[in-house]
Amino acid sequence: MFEDDYLAAIHKPAGIEVSGNKFKTIANALPQNLKASTLPDATTPQPVHRLDYATTGIVLVGKTSSCIRALNKMFEDKTIAKIYYAVAIGKMKSSGTITSEIDGKPSESDYKVIKSVPSERFGILNLVQLHPKTGRRHQLRKHLSGLGHPILGDKEYALEDLILKGKGLYLHAFSLEFRHPFTHRPIKITDELPKKFRKIFS
Repeated sequence: MFEDDYLAAIHKPAGIEVSGNKFKTIANALPQNLKASTLPDATTPQPVHRLDYATTGIVLVGKTSSCIRALNKMFEDKTIAKIYYAVAIGKMKSSGTITSEIDGKPSESDYKVIKSVPSERFGILNLVQLHPKTGRRHQLRKHLSGLGHPILGDKEYALEDLILKGKGLYLHAFSLEFRHPFTHRPIKITDELPKKFRKIFS
């Protein structure tokens, strides 16, 4: 979706790990799918953040040692703005901030309901725009579930009778916005909503 000598942004499909000890990971696929950097500190391209196995959307990749360090620091300093979209179940307040701790650590997510539609099985389905301010594991899934509005297709954090099988998780990493750590150009990358979202909210 974006590539230069320092970094790249790729689309991650559902059902594949970003990294780990499996053969089929995003990390293992990067060297064959990206152009090799021509810079002196070029290295094996490396994802600098993770998306869950079932989540779709943008993953940022560093292609040089100095860029991987710089991007890691930008994520730590929260200078990369991330927007996600999810389909959440039940009647929700139109917007809010969730600050419940995750694994004993402070965490924060802003949300805004973009559209709601009636659903025979789930009552109401909401297209929710999410802006995580911290990066805890499963943060958005846990935060929405804690509100009583789990993400559609989330088997781990669903409420008993609200499990949707076979369509995957309705959580999508939609956009990243940041200043390029080396060229200093402002960069905004967006990855359009998956077809399964568009089917619900035409």
